[in-house]
Amino acid sequence: MKNMSKKKKIIILSVMIALLLITGYVNVALNSTISNGAATTTSTTYANFYSAYRAERKATRTEEIQFYDSIIKGSEYSAEAKAEAEQNKLALVKLMEKELATEGMIRGKGFTDAIITMSGDNINVYVKADFEIGKAEATQIGAIVVGQFGVENEKVFIISSN
Repeated sequence: MKNMSKKKKIIILSVMIALLLITGYVNVALNSTISNGAATTTSTTYANFYSAYRAERKATRTEEIQFYDSIIKGSEYSAEAKAEAEQNKLALVKLMEKELATEGMIRGKGFTDAIITMSGDNINVYVKADFEIGKAEATQIGAIVVGQFGVENEKVFIISSN
């Protein structure tokens, strides 16, 4: 670097400053484009969330069932391990049925879409509606979830998206 002439240093520095300015300009241009399109992509994002979540949940559940099936069918596992795998598989299938039925019941009440997730003892209900969800609608959703899962109302959390 010591042998580099002053002229070369100035050229390199000038090119770096020019690149920095171009990068800043492109950043501003892209951010304004994204801001202008934000209103139209919001509803698409929610629609994609519901579809993507269902696809991911289905893939995960398929893997879980295959895992349990491999234990149940595997000759290297003990009878106790096989019995536990059968119980876990049955519990998973029952959970899947409850989720499917609950989501269908919520959609049947006029909501556009619904997703049920469980986190410990809590149940999260993601609801998409073409209208504002008020207290009456939240109570209705909560009653469906409590009835299906047998949990306390305080354990049900409703997240809405319009």
